[in-house]
Amino acid sequence: MLEKIETIREVRERLARLSSEARERRARGLVPTMGALHAGHAALIAAARRDCDVVVVSIFVNPLQFNNQDDLARYPRTLDTDLAYCRELGVDVVFAPSASEMYPQPLECSVDIGRLADHLCGSFRPGHFKGVATVVLKLFQIVQPSHAYFGEKDAQQLAIVKRLAVDFNLPIDVIEIPTVREPDGLAMSSRNRHLNPDDRRIAISLYRALDQARLVIAGGERRAAVVKKAAAATIPRADALKLEYLEIVDPSTMQPVDEINGSVRVAGALWVGSTRLIDNLLVP
Repeated sequence: MLEKIETIREVRERLARLSSEARERRARGLVPTMGALHAGHAALIAAARRDCDVVVVSIFVNPLQFNNQDDLARYPRTLDTDLAYCRELGVDVVFAPSASEMYPQPLECSVDIGRLADHLCGSFRPGHFKGVATVVLKLFQIVQPSHAYFGEKDAQQLAIVKRLAVDFNLPIDVIEIPTVREPDGLAMSSRNRHLNPDDRRIAISLYRALDQARLVIAGGERRAAVVKKAAAATIPRADALKLEYLEIVDPSTMQPVDEINGSVRVAGALWVGSTRLIDNLLVP
């Protein structure tokens, strides 16, 4: 039976009881989310359910990773619907703390991110990944998972979390789950619900641009600047669309490349009206 827990003490006690009730060590999966759950989250939860004996979903809109307070206020919060969704998917525990529970006093210590955060979203959201890494490390310490599940759509975040686990010797397998898309290719995102019908029709422009980059690379082009120019040219000229960035990076270091000599990740961010969407494709 699904349990919703709001305090760190209670979630630790509940997970300790689950461990003590088991006759052998049990795999514990954590799916960190900010709520507004959708099919992309369902894929993470399904993988955790397949791999683990106990599945924990955290639902916490982390204020540390928002450099824009209007964006924080606007972020969708649908806890009752999320709980019903988790119940249907067989989640064991939902950890849904308040901001005051996670941050009872101003932080004096946080996680500093190196060059992995220098480009892509890191260039446009100062402090974002520092906030992400800090809350993820806190969640890892609280839940003590053996496995943690993150979506490929947030590729830069995923790279940072993987490196966090390595650099801090965390005994956690960080599992990458492929991006879940709408039938037309739009990546599933909690922010999609902000799109009005007109915006939704043109939101696919980002995926099409990334796919164009993939096709150009597959055709033999190795100059990143040429690929980016061809991809950006596919985005329609419309008042509602503003390309924030379109970049080609090394998949592990997230550093831009000039020449494509191996696998790369093509990543972009596009404003559609007042909604910022991100997406990426791994191109072998």
